[in-house]
Amino acid sequence: MKLIDEFKAFALKGNVVDLAVGIIIGAAFGKIVSSIVADIIMPPLGVIIGGVNFADLKIIMKAASETHPAVTWNYGNFLQACFDFLIVGFSVFLVIKAMVIARKKEDAVPDAPSAPPAPTKEEILLTEIRDLLKK
Repeated sequence: MKLIDEFKAFALKGNVVDLAVGIIIGAAFGKIVSSIVADIIMPPLGVIIGGVNFADLKIIMKAASETHPAVTWNYGNFLQACFDFLIVGFSVFLVIKAMVIARKKEDAVPDAPSAPPAPTKEEILLTEIRDLLKK
């Protein structure tokens, strides 16, 4: 039972739950970015470079025969993955940059003014002397 209790304590810590949420959101964000790259960015880019579909880019290393399919080097899929990575990386960079700017603004806002520091013994004594002299 001790092992199960230790696992519960580990699994229910805030850091583990935050990590799980981050992974789930990251996976969903990756799908969104992949769709943006594949469905929005790459088609116009393909038109600009002559109607090339990056997924179709490949080098045939061995032609197909009646018994075996062709052996191809599919570098177009690699290029697609590189574009996905660059866009995801840039998106994460922008999000983190925005968070840093927001945190700096939050840190720059001064807290409520604090009470002035208590006077020292010398200041109290000088104040009493001043008040006595006025009398």
